[in-house]
Amino acid sequence: MPHKYTLKLAHINDTHSHFDASRVKFSLTHAGKQFDVYSHTGGYARIGHQINQARTQAVKEKQEFIFLHGGDSFQGTLYFRQFKGVANAHLLNQLKPDAMVLGNHEIDAGNAPVLAFLNNIQFPLLAGNMDLSREDSSKESPMSGHPNLLDYDSQTGRARVLIKQIQDKPLAIVGITLDQMAQIARPDPDTYFIDAIETTRKTIKHLKSQGIDHIIVLSHLGLDQDRLLADTVDSISLIVGGHTHTLQGDFKPLGLSATSYGERVNNTPILHAGKHAETLGLADIEFDANGQVTRLQGHNYFMLDQQFILESAQGVLPEDFTAIRSQLGQHPGILWHQEDPHITQIIATEYRPAIAALDKQVLGFLPRDLIHTRLPSKALPHGSEIAPWVCKSIYHEAKNLHPSVDFALHNAGGVRQSLSKGDLTLADVIGRLLPFDLPLVKYRIMGLYLFEALESAINSATNNSVTGTGAGSFPYTYGLKYCYDGRKPLGQRILALDIMCSLSPLEKWITVDKEQYYVGVSSAYTASGKEGYHPLLKAQWQRPIEDLTLPNAFIRFLKREQTLEQELSPQVMYTSHRVVKR
Repeated sequence: MPHKYTLKLAHINDTHSHFDASRVKFSLTHAGKQFDVYSHTGGYARIGHQINQARTQAVKEKQEFIFLHGGDSFQGTLYFRQFKGVANAHLLNQLKPDAMVLGNHEIDAGNAPVLAFLNNIQFPLLAGNMDLSREDSSKESPMSGHPNLLDYDSQTGRARVLIKQIQDKPLAIVGITLDQMAQIARPDPDTYFIDAIETTRKTIKHLKSQGIDHIIVLSHLGLDQDRLLADTVDSISLIVGGHTHTLQGDFKPLGLSATSYGERVNNTPILHAGKHAETLGLADIEFDANGQVTRLQGHNYFMLDQQFILESAQGVLPEDFTAIRSQLGQHPGILWHQEDPHITQIIATEYRPAIAALDKQVLGFLPRDLIHTRLPSKALPHGSEIAPWVCKSIYHEAKNLHPSVDFALHNAGGVRQSLSKGDLTLADVIGRLLPFDLPLVKYRIMGLYLFEALESAINSATNNSVTGTGAGSFPYTYGLKYCYDGRKPLGQRILALDIMCSLSPLEKWITVDKEQYYVGVSSAYTASGKEGYHPLLKAQWQRPIEDLTLPNAFIRFLKREQTLEQELSPQVMYTSHRVVKR
């Protein structure tokens, strides 16, 4: 009997319908000069090629091969807007994953789109803590008992699991998703999500009692919750995750993040692979006979164009291209552009023609990159550079229709990605930046509840003394300016909250009166109290704004302004609850 059990693993997560290659920007240094590299990476055809190569290599090396998707295939681009998940199922079938876990965006529009997806996929969808035992069997879209679904077994209190084989040992894959699904998505009322950690604990205890020691948890909980899961539940061999768009690996030489690929918590490695099909995780893994990972070697990989655009404020010489290409080629996380021709043809002939015209409609020009980050950071102390522009567009377009509007408030997760300098097209906005076609809602609310909503949403985004729903709840504003200190006690973390005086032709700010009423505008999602925004439900009234949605407001604003050149004054002052160690 072998003492070592080897596995070649491929993984992706939060692909969000990015079937085509995505634009990417790196920053590199050579000979004392700073260079910006613009290229494209990933997409399903490039991922398909790399997975085919990995499968072939696994056969040669006599390894088992498993390919996993960490959830959130839905939403994100015009492909989803146009084809409502049909293209997602079709193209994922071409990649042949062994399993995918249910993400929160799969269930944004209720259970019906998930059922359609289940009917079209050729692999199992795992949702081991989704309880369908009380599902109305007479409804149009019942999912209980679907052959492609491994959900929660209410009789045993455990997840239904996928069993694979690794040499002479069974390998269990347990799919666990967010138990706060009702707070951040729209599952049907008869669908419940059971505690993720407790379901995992019970399931693993049972697997161990059955002599199954090699256990992978396929998770859509986010990195912080994966760490908590690994820390509190013993005997997990490996966690493959998603939800937080975490790019693991040392990409600091490219001007990106530097984190550990396969970081270990309680001796359990955790793997994440970024977002938007930009990168693919590939790992060679060795387990001992008891299911513990004894060796993990791998990386996340960008899959870049053979050619790229190189810019520098100090000028670019021909030899700079050679030097930068060499630097890229030597980085452990870079692969070059090769595609699966079959997938390329499917996208080009069956799906792209329906959306190509929207890429030709230019709305305006961006003079520089605008970075979207959900939370403030050392590099971006005021947070996202694009979310405040989205808030400004909501504010102005709503105020044009309803002059009583005082401020705009929007959650970070409603803005999906950064914008690169250059022409901004209709496809960029409705397919990539603001793919959720959410109505806008105005509401009249007391100042006291604005204090509560901002603190609650930030606490939820950062898990600061509350059970959070993820960084997507972080609030961005226009017409409201706030200062938050996470080190303060609950209820005292908003140190200052000012509102812009609309009667002044200049930008003038006054303190929000807790007893005064103000009129705000938000998306219907935020106004519904999701993700920590429940104090907004205390509004005196809420009214939909007819014929104005989140993307439409931004499109109208951009058509009028033609550019986003102006510098916006910071409206977020943020101090984290985490103590920085010197």
